[in-house]
Amino acid sequence: MNMVETAADLDDFDRKILHVLRQDGRITFTDLAEKIGLSKSPCQQRVRRLVESGVIIGFRAIVNPSKIGLDHVAFTEVKLSDTREGALNEFNAAVRQIPEVEECHMIASSFDYLLKVRTADIRRYRWVLGEKISSLPHVASTSTFVAMETVRESAR
Repeated sequence: MNMVETAADLDDFDRKILHVLRQDGRITFTDLAEKIGLSKSPCQQRVRRLVESGVIIGFRAIVNPSKIGLDHVAFTEVKLSDTREGALNEFNAAVRQIPEVEECHMIASSFDYLLKVRTADIRRYRWVLGEKISSLPHVASTSTFVAMETVRESAR
């Protein structure tokens, strides 16, 4: 089978597979095949192709953060002192090393990055901000927004 190059290369069966797997990544191939209307072997081949082509980048357990004591969510705006490519690469590599940073997005705005940071509480967040985030390469300033309640969160 050919590799998937773009979204246009996905057919209806591929899209159905992705939809079902996003809902239940532990579904058996037999059940997946039945849900999408293919036999088991072609279904397995399609999933393998989607993995090998990078459309599916992994399977994981989705953990309830409150059950493991990580209830505190803060969003941190980060402004850099230097936004040349080398500085951005240094920041990107360093921020990936901070386990409390769940997401990091480069933003087209008055600041450069938006981080989603999950910790046990505000004290731990303050430490992560002061000792880790503020120490990242080229950080000029930060601003924090604390989430009071999570209304909807994707487990992509």
